[in-house]
Amino acid sequence: MDYFNRFKGLFTRDKDGQLETPGRTVVRSKFTQENAPKVEIAKDLGLGLQEVSDIVDSNSDHRPTMLKRRAEEADARDASKKVKVKVDDDDEQPQSQKKSEFRRNLFDDDVLAAYVNEYANSAPFKHGVIRNLLDPDLLRNVRKEVQENLSFSPKETDIYKIHQSGDLANLDGLDSESLSLLPSLRTLRDELYSSAFRTYLAKITGSGPLSGKKTDMAINVYTPGCHLLCHDDVIGSRRVSYILYLTDPDTPWQESWGGALRLYPTDTVKGGNGEDTKTPSPEFSVSIPPAFNQLSFFAVQPGESFHDVEEVYAPDEGSESESAGGASPKRVRMAISGWYHIPQLGEDGYVEGLEAELAKKSSLTQLEGNVDALDFPQPKPRAYEPKTENQLLLDDDDIKLLLDWIAPIYLLPSTLEEMAHDFTINSCMRIDEFLVPSCARKLKECIEAQEAHPLPNTLADIEAAGPWKVARPPHKHRYLYEQHEGPGQPAAAAAAAEGDSHLHRLLHGLLPSEAFRKWLSLATNLDLTSSNLLTRRFRRGLDYTLATTHEDPLPRLEITMDMTPTTGWEKEDDDNGDGDDNVGGYEVYMAGENDEDEDEDEDEDDSDRESEIESEQKMETTAEGSKGQAKKRQKEIKEGKDRKGKDREPDPTVYRAEKYGDGEGDNGVLYSVPPGFNCLSMVLRDPGVLRFVKYVSRSAKGDRWDIKGDYGLVEEHKRGELHGTPKLTKAPELPVSILED
Repeated sequence: MDYFNRFKGLFTRDKDGQLETPGRTVVRSKFTQENAPKVEIAKDLGLGLQEVSDIVDSNSDHRPTMLKRRAEEADARDASKKVKVKVDDDDEQPQSQKKSEFRRNLFDDDVLAAYVNEYANSAPFKHGVIRNLLDPDLLRNVRKEVQENLSFSPKETDIYKIHQSGDLANLDGLDSESLSLLPSLRTLRDELYSSAFRTYLAKITGSGPLSGKKTDMAINVYTPGCHLLCHDDVIGSRRVSYILYLTDPDTPWQESWGGALRLYPTDTVKGGNGEDTKTPSPEFSVSIPPAFNQLSFFAVQPGESFHDVEEVYAPDEGSESESAGGASPKRVRMAISGWYHIPQLGEDGYVEGLEAELAKKSSLTQLEGNVDALDFPQPKPRAYEPKTENQLLLDDDDIKLLLDWIAPIYLLPSTLEEMAHDFTINSCMRIDEFLVPSCARKLKECIEAQEAHPLPNTLADIEAAGPWKVARPPHKHRYLYEQHEGPGQPAAAAAAAEGDSHLHRLLHGLLPSEAFRKWLSLATNLDLTSSNLLTRRFRRGLDYTLATTHEDPLPRLEITMDMTPTTGWEKEDDDNGDGDDNVGGYEVYMAGENDEDEDEDEDEDDSDRESEIESEQKMETTAEGSKGQAKKRQKEIKEGKDRKGKDREPDPTVYRAEKYGDGEGDNGVLYSVPPGFNCLSMVLRDPGVLRFVKYVSRSAKGDRWDIKGDYGLVEEHKRGELHGTPKLTKAPELPVSILED
């Protein structure tokens, strides 16, 4: 330490705690010129052994990519020069007098000022990044404890796919034997929620006081295929969101592996009530890749702090293993994520009623608010003229048109009667080989030709090039679409390039026709009042829809014409059942929860149970369909049921992907079908039923293509009054040659 005291002016550090070049030069000189052992250098200079090793092992004066340092307890002789950090009145003392796992210079005034400035000038919304936050040895020990002692459950909803640990907030509630296995993890939690660091973070973010009583953290592991889609984190009393990365310290994370925290800018538009409303752009503007010992954080801001976690990408076949001469490095994005909350009852800064006020601004409220005017595509239903029973029968012109498109087997009276019977019983149906082979072949060639030509890089350029538009906002859905808007569009579609003609003709010709309306009525035994049609393209690595219900008071008929030419969408279950090879893209209908069971004791003051409720809501309630389950769970908790409760109902948006035809669905799945080609699905959907298309992984062999149709229905008691009830009282007359085939 004598050497350090004589030349300590050389050992300055930047805001991230990295040793500046003069100090690094001294370390390297003692190693190369004096041939001193690393242990002696570390002791002599007052540095960590790992830091010395990193410096001498690097080949230049530039800082290594993954500089590892050890933040040691401050020297008593330097205590008077350490900056005091103001903490709670009952715990105020200089930071230097407390054993800290944070890096040495973190609490210095100039370092704090630099972070405050960076945070204030960040975009698209205020956020911060602190690298080398803690003693790397502590985090290495945390990783080891997690890998050896914690179990992770694969969990998949419409909005995410992850491996998640249990809630780590209540570590103190573990038995002594279990707690003894996680000493470093407990230390980490105590440091993150210490008064000193909460005050430090509050100064950077300007968030106001943060609770030390209400801790909220979990460990999430993302393996290839895992992701978290766009949301704003606004739930309950959350004030600051954070992610502390525990990626492999010996294998630096590569940006090309994905897994980045991505931030979305917002656009201010006029809502239906004339007031300015913020809505997220479909494209992110900032990407923050993971790095070991890096903390990313931001203040939770309703309608503004929209972000996602990029998919962790699977290695391209043969690329890494061949270049490395062996197995590719494992891409495991491990991180502790959590939230700092507003002060709770009994803490300084507590404001009565603030939590209830913040709840009104939650993501769930935004999803269910009157902002449909900001959603695209907007429904553009085309009303059908009422028809009598006889007018709903197929005439010769109808048969001629349908024979150009639909396989003859599906026009036979016996087939239509059987379909109507089955649909009446099951309310869903899937038809394979729906189009005649010649049409199917031309349609496939058309789509493959489009996939062979890359789309423009930006969504603005995609829309300018036409005909695609971009579905938005991304916290509800994102995909490319072309919409049928009425009788005037077929002429415009006819002017499309010849290679696109069959795709356009299907959207603007067959499906909106009266002939297809009649056929669909006969096949489902339903009276149709309107149709809303659009072609959808879900690009791999980008697109999805989140779980929503429809607002119509009546059931409606929905059809999906699957037109995905690539294969590999249906994966056999892995031996371990984790389903990591699933590339998504399947469409799911799920039973939602009704809201009849309202809380009877809304004003019950039970902070422990409220904390438990919010922990249960964590991440799961960012999707609209989870509101009913959250309310149900609140009721269960207040009735004293175990949070692991054996009687607990499943979250409506948590599911196990099933293959069509497996029988009754698990976890509320009513109907689930992967992408296919030349298949028509029909579903009678009640207002409370959730529907979504799962995010399409970049590992998919191609994009998902379909045409989606929503059809309004006549009220049951009016059937037969304005519209005719379709019945096959007269069989369609098909050409003899068709019947013989």
